[in-house]
Amino acid sequence: MDSNPTESRSGIAIEAITKDYAAVDGRRVQALARIDLAIRDGEFVALIGKSGCGKTTLLNMIAGFVAPSTGRLLLDGEPITGPGRGKGVVFQQFALFPWLTAIKNVAFAARQRGLSKKDSHALASELIDLVKLGGFENKYPFELSGGMQQRVSIARTLALNPKVLLMDEPFGALDEFTRAQLQQEILRIWAKYKKTIVFVTHSVTESVLLADRVVGPVNEDG
Repeated sequence: MDSNPTESRSGIAIEAITKDYAAVDGRRVQALARIDLAIRDGEFVALIGKSGCGKTTLLNMIAGFVAPSTGRLLLDGEPITGPGRGKGVVFQQFALFPWLTAIKNVAFAARQRGLSKKDSHALASELIDLVKLGGFENKYPFELSGGMQQRVSIARTLALNPKVLLMDEPFGALDEFTRAQLQQEILRIWAKYKKTIVFVTHSVTESVLLADRVVGPVNEDG
């Protein structure tokens, strides 16, 4: 793991993080050994490694879904104690509301920011166009391909206006052609919005194509 703690209060600071879980037989299982990592504002960092090395565990701790056993995580100098607070997550599973159309899925996220119904719809329309789904905005998830559903998921996360975009193998379930398309789309979105991106992948090729910096393996023993 890249070890480069920073004194700066800007960005993500991961300081001496470990994570242990209780096994069924009562033993402790170490998911993450000590991790020190600094991620700068606007940086695109890929976390890469084999299955079970702790990539998703680390991403979930940055997201605030999982608490570390020891150490601390900071975003702009403030402890990460839970979800939200400037963090948005795109999962491998699309996790869309099946009863809402594409544009309404995105508008729902915009409403969570406190935007009016009119402004939410306008933003959702803009983001649907950004991810190149114009003409499909009134389709329900079951009417969209997997790649289209993931585009909606990305647009919905962007509608929350997160400072940090966390992506957990978002293209892993897609065919190679669709995956290549979405890789180019996420690079275009990153260039437009300059958000910090932490991207989990198994693919060396994908990590080198997308990221400023590749970090891994997360846990040498995993």
